[in-house]
Amino acid sequence: MTVLDRFYEGDVRALSKVISYVENRYENFQELLGRVYRRAGHSLRIGLTGPPGAGKSTLVNCLARAFLFEQKKVGVIAVDPTSPFTGGALLGDRVRMNGFPADGSFYFRSMATRGALGGLAATTDNVTVVYDSFGFDITLIETVGVGQIELDIINTCDVVVVVLVPESGDSVQTMKAGLMEIADIFCVNKADRDGSDRIVMELRQALDTRKKIENSWRIPVIPTVGIRDENTGKLVTKIENFVSFQKESGKFERHRKEQLEKKIKNILREQVTGMILEKLGEFADFEQIINDIYERKGDPYTVARELFAKVTP
Repeated sequence: MTVLDRFYEGDVRALSKVISYVENRYENFQELLGRVYRRAGHSLRIGLTGPPGAGKSTLVNCLARAFLFEQKKVGVIAVDPTSPFTGGALLGDRVRMNGFPADGSFYFRSMATRGALGGLAATTDNVTVVYDSFGFDITLIETVGVGQIELDIINTCDVVVVVLVPESGDSVQTMKAGLMEIADIFCVNKADRDGSDRIVMELRQALDTRKKIENSWRIPVIPTVGIRDENTGKLVTKIENFVSFQKESGKFERHRKEQLEKKIKNILREQVTGMILEKLGEFADFEQIINDIYERKGDPYTVARELFAKVTP
């Protein structure tokens, strides 16, 4: 049997190999993704984002157990900072995920950002396709927590939960960080700490003062204490309520189609960039070009325009 055959039969070791193949972008990895893609489309992708130290990992742990209790298969992707020496995920061991069932109903994977902006690894979206094809009902995606540049999580997830803590600051800072625009649900974690009631109240007031759009989802603010699994059941309910709302209104389907359009454009952009850089390597003497620009014998704008004209028909 091939690795792909074993993958289709639910072999977790084959799943790990397929993920590694995709994540490392080995030869013909896109062809492999194309073969498994037709089996995808059933997994719900839930993203958790927010500042470092907000307790996202603990909440992912709680949510995973809650969905497992509902007899659902759960896959977790934790996007970690990249080691400057190895290129791997700094927190890749994830000892905290021990204790979950080893019967194939749960799978955990750490991924390194490898310089990707927006809190998500460059290949995260592709790995969600692999999870989906393998048969996971729920895919939980925890981002690296870089704050203001996590907007690309929208292009990967069906639901975005923004996790804050009382120490995150006031609601104005939250709005400045752009989190108001991406949140489907706010979660104020570590709500047993001083100041939690204040930030919950400020968030709710800020959301109430936003311009109301007819038939739009009203973003809830859920206080939780993840380390004690307090109120995480309510968070699960709100996630399920949001998904039902989106499907009934037709927004769920529209959002997924928008994601597909962006995905195709990103693939094309990557292919075109690779093609151009490959052609440039055939004749462009970058060392000489850079020296000329440095000595003000040219400028990067004109040079780039001229090079582009040479490598494109």
